[in-house]
Amino acid sequence: MTLKNRRILWAYLFLLIPLTFFIVVRTGPTLFAFDISLRNYNPMAADKPYNDFANFARLFKDLADPDHVTRKAFENTFKYVLIGMPLQLSIGLLFAMLLNTIRRLRTLYRVIYFIPFVTSAVAVAWVWRSLYMPDFGLFNLILELFGVPSQRFLLDPAQSLPSVTAVVVWQGLGYVIIIFLAGLQGIPETFYEAARVDGANRWKIFTKVTLPLLNPTLVYLLVLQTIAFLRMFAEVVNLSRQGDGGPVNSTTTVVLRVFRESFGSSLNMGYGAAITVMLFVIIMTISLVQMRLTQRQVEY
Repeated sequence: MTLKNRRILWAYLFLLIPLTFFIVVRTGPTLFAFDISLRNYNPMAADKPYNDFANFARLFKDLADPDHVTRKAFENTFKYVLIGMPLQLSIGLLFAMLLNTIRRLRTLYRVIYFIPFVTSAVAVAWVWRSLYMPDFGLFNLILELFGVPSQRFLLDPAQSLPSVTAVVVWQGLGYVIIIFLAGLQGIPETFYEAARVDGANRWKIFTKVTLPLLNPTLVYLLVLQTIAFLRMFAEVVNLSRQGDGGPVNSTTTVVLRVFRESFGSSLNMGYGAAITVMLFVIIMTISLVQMRLTQRQVEY
């Protein structure tokens, strides 16, 4: 065996380790979830028979009921995505562009913005929960200074979902800013110089130079943050008073619904797995559509 062939063999052997880990840790549980979704699966019961697509039939029936908690969970999850993801990306891009113009203390600003992202979601949720308190919360104290009546925030079904969304947007903002900064710094300065020579104003430079060249970064964040909002769990559990996605299921999510069905009093893991499979299909479909619509080749 030649030296080149031995190197290739060792390369495949080293690649086999993470591949095996991926199959065992990722693919295995995914296939197990698909199997559970086709069963009447109670972990405490000895018999876990297949019931074909009964769990999915129940799921579609619940989704057709406007008052059912499962439908409410899906509706809330899509609201989180439609409100939070564009807001987070827009603010993140704005801050990244501002940070990209400064030269002094740039690293310090990056650290400040990135700290919330690496902080425990549980800790962040409890801090914000105290800020939202109706009587002694900082936000209401500030509102009172301007003569605005006290708000109930997390206790009001109309305000609870935007309040939770604000927390998630704030916590993930640092990551979005750092990724956008990396993309902005990868754009050659010669493109901006050529645009200025052609007489382009700031808006033209942003729409015709920055956004097209930032497209790979934008696609990456668009897909990643959409998935993050679709998988919301810890923030909702810790911000709602009883950890149930209240009040009146106004903040509950699909993942929280899976948890309560699978590990609640009913231990109906078959139905919970069916919801998981549905969420998996939705995430995959949305990701593929987003990549198809937004990904394009940029000619330099």
